[in-house]
Amino acid sequence: MPDSWIDRFEGLSRLPPDIRSVLETGSAIVTVPAGTPIFEPGSRPGNFLLLLDGTVRVQQKSDTGREVILYRVNAGESCVMTTACMLAHEDYSADGIAETDVTAVAIPRAAFDDLTGRSPAFREFIFRAYSRRITDLFTLIDDIVFQRMDVRLAARLLQLAQDGDTVNATHASLATELGTAREVVSRTLAEFQRRGWIQQGRGTVLLTGREGLNRLARTSNDR
Repeated sequence: MPDSWIDRFEGLSRLPPDIRSVLETGSAIVTVPAGTPIFEPGSRPGNFLLLLDGTVRVQQKSDTGREVILYRVNAGESCVMTTACMLAHEDYSADGIAETDVTAVAIPRAAFDDLTGRSPAFREFIFRAYSRRITDLFTLIDDIVFQRMDVRLAARLLQLAQDGDTVNATHASLATELGTAREVVSRTLAEFQRRGWIQQGRGTVLLTGREGLNRLARTSNDR
């Protein structure tokens, strides 16, 4: 591990010694078990979190109960929703859940406000990360509104399978990933199976026709 956790975050390693000292002494390293809610709608952030290890899933639920995963925060990243709420002094509007065991740096609001106000390098780090994540969210919105569901599902199955052939996911969890209804995922998977591209099991999807899935997923680049 580097001499300081600061060096694990691009942009923070350039902080001058006095700001690094304030950041290190004013923060604490915390651990959170998998499955623990980190924030929820209506709660107000007291700390700015920078992830050292693990993954946090940020998701939103509609009035009808449908859930959509907005993004995931991985090691070396910060949460854009926390950033927005800290800057605007507003409550969260989504859920943040530790998808794995998480180790993070917790920077209290007072230290966050102080460093944001007097350190250009710290501000640049905050807003650069914010900008990248906002771009990701616009891409998600574009996919949900304009992209065909079969294309999105094919791409997601290939992504989840990585170098293997088995995806461990239920229809409901895939629907949450894609921001659609479980019934839509079930119908689309049934069509994939009819074409010989997959075989379905209890909580699993076996990829048996990668070429077909790849061909369908590539149509997203032809829009």
